[in-house]
Amino acid sequence: MLLATDLDGTFLAGDPDNRLKLYQLISAHPEINLVFVTGRGLESVLPLLSDPTIPQPDYIICDVGCTVVHGDSQQAIQPLQGEIDELWPGAQVIEDALTGFEGLQRQEVPQERRVSYFCGQDVVCDTMRDRIEALSCEVLFSAGKYLDILPRGVNKGSTLSRLVDHLGVDPEAVLVAGDTLNDLSMYEQSFKGVCVGASEADLLEATEHQARVLHAEATGCGGILEAFEHFGFLGHAGIAAEIPESATSGKSDLVIVYHRLPYEEIVENGELIRRRPKSPNGIIPTLLSFFADGKAGSWVAWSIDDPDLGPFQTHTEVDTDRYEKLVAARVALSKEDVEIFYKRFSKEAFWPTLHTFWERATFRDDHWQVFLKVNKRFAERTAEEAAENAVVWIHDYNLWMVPAFLRELRPDVTIAFFHHTYFPSADVFNVLPWRREIIGSLLQCDHIGFHIPRQAENFVDVARGVTPLEVTRKAGCAPRFLTYGCAVGLDEMSIEIAVNDRKIGLGAHPVGLDLNRVRNALNDSDVQTRMETLRKELEDVRLILSVERLDFTKGILEKLHAYERMLSEHPELETKVTLMMVCVPAAKGMTIYEELLSQIEQTVGRINGQFARVGWTPVQFFFRALPFEELVAYYTMADVMWITPLRDGLNLVAKEYIATQGLTEGRGVLVLSEFAGAAAELRGAILANPHHPQDLADTCYYALAMSRSEARNRLSEAFEAVCRYDIEYWGREFIEAVEQRRTTKLKKIVPLGQSAA
Repeated sequence: MLLATDLDGTFLAGDPDNRLKLYQLISAHPEINLVFVTGRGLESVLPLLSDPTIPQPDYIICDVGCTVVHGDSQQAIQPLQGEIDELWPGAQVIEDALTGFEGLQRQEVPQERRVSYFCGQDVVCDTMRDRIEALSCEVLFSAGKYLDILPRGVNKGSTLSRLVDHLGVDPEAVLVAGDTLNDLSMYEQSFKGVCVGASEADLLEATEHQARVLHAEATGCGGILEAFEHFGFLGHAGIAAEIPESATSGKSDLVIVYHRLPYEEIVENGELIRRRPKSPNGIIPTLLSFFADGKAGSWVAWSIDDPDLGPFQTHTEVDTDRYEKLVAARVALSKEDVEIFYKRFSKEAFWPTLHTFWERATFRDDHWQVFLKVNKRFAERTAEEAAENAVVWIHDYNLWMVPAFLRELRPDVTIAFFHHTYFPSADVFNVLPWRREIIGSLLQCDHIGFHIPRQAENFVDVARGVTPLEVTRKAGCAPRFLTYGCAVGLDEMSIEIAVNDRKIGLGAHPVGLDLNRVRNALNDSDVQTRMETLRKELEDVRLILSVERLDFTKGILEKLHAYERMLSEHPELETKVTLMMVCVPAAKGMTIYEELLSQIEQTVGRINGQFARVGWTPVQFFFRALPFEELVAYYTMADVMWITPLRDGLNLVAKEYIATQGLTEGRGVLVLSEFAGAAAELRGAILANPHHPQDLADTCYYALAMSRSEARNRLSEAFEAVCRYDIEYWGREFIEAVEQRRTTKLKKIVPLGQSAA
């Protein structure tokens, strides 16, 4: 069958349950051809195509019948569009003809091959009709205020009829649906039709005696469902009568969706062994803490399904001693899935773009299909785990499309998303070929968190280019965040937006540090021994420390060039300072950084070859991951911590250094890129522009030359922020914001048999 439906007041309206039922029915039956027939311009229809909860149309008739395109490509359907184009004299000709008519207000909406106005009934007179007819056009007035000037013989009904003929569809298999007088032409083509509940009185009067037109009781989608049953379309042409049910709910009131399991999996002697992470980052223990005290929950993450290791276990225990009722709900992925989804596509397409290096990105549609497949599996597993009205907390860009799939499966759950990586401005993000799908998915969330206000505001700008939205709440960023003091500063941010009939909360939640992890390391006897050794080794040398992962976003080469410049400009530093650079290798199997590593090693070799003296090496380069405890020992000894990424979502290493120096009453100085998220939060750091070689060199030299009192004051200011906004604060603040959204959402749910106040 073919369903041709108006949008506003019809397909986009009605009781939410009826909308869900109709949308699921259409999505479940590809044999239903869906045609959007609307007065909107094509530009105004495009946002709907980004909404994953709305079925995608096979064809779109818009501009009150003047535009007809394919639903997937939005390309014109020929020869139908060409025939309409030949009838249109042009907008300027129409506007000139209507000069002198008072009370006309041009509609400021996208429109093609038509001219639309707001006006009253008294404005539409015979003189106007005569002028328009002389141009081979027609006047359409509806709803007591909308005036459309269209090519003669072109309207919703005529274009639909031509499309039906073009497709070779049996007219008896067509159902049309609308609610205003400008839909009347669809009912005049002898198709079966429905005027949904609360339709315009003039439309109801005009179709009152048409036997093939149903006047439904229910509004919007509910009226279309009535028509499906009334005309016998349910069960006809292979369409099942049953409305697909939502996914069965699980038992977890909180579901964490993360790409990593909360434990390590290793293979020993052909057997899969699970153990606690040796050096977990602070986020995983914090998320696990929400399941303490016997709270039930699920942790959804992927695991490789290797047939050689036996049957795949969907559910495993996490830690029965600490988290008695927490289970890991594992998503089975093949090695090839992981290779493409994580190691290649996420890192080669999304990672460079997010960090504003889009010229390094590689976009492949076949990889995007794998990404969708994996995200859908995550959503399906999550839907099975979540209890009714549960909170689902999804993490980072690897799982961008999970909200889209999950919202269709479980409209009841509250979806929260935290974006751990940087979120760029619209001119960068829009490079992504799949930006509409990604933003459409994220807009299914109830709350979206970012590290800093700038990233949240970037998201709003990107979303505004995809769909109409309204900023409903704003908040000042001071005093917690820098406003005009750094490249990522902002004075005010949006904290709530409205998209269609949904409100979405936005938050700036910079990830904090696990201070106890630093304290435990400092109390470790091996660390204390290492610190004593370093004190002797560095007795006459100032230590500049740099710790980062091998990645082009970290600005490693730029830092080395700046260091070389500083040594050249300040020869008195020779034999007095050493740059210790710890570069952590990328994940195993990642080959895209091989050239970068070669360039770094060559630069280190050149600097040491030029400046080295007997007993003094200017740059000590370590290409390996050091245990956290050993890093803490170096943190205590470093006079300057040099963290200068070209772009970074936050940067926890900077906070680790501040915490270590603060807990040991040190006076180390942090030189931090103003393009790192932490720059908006850590007052007291010296901010540097990593894109400016001279500034990098000058700020590092300033840090070395700084007085003890200034260094202590700066450290004290930064340490206060690190202590106050620790990892527990981050988790608590985020979940409280989500619970507020959930509470508001539940208040809107009216129990069966009761009426809303």
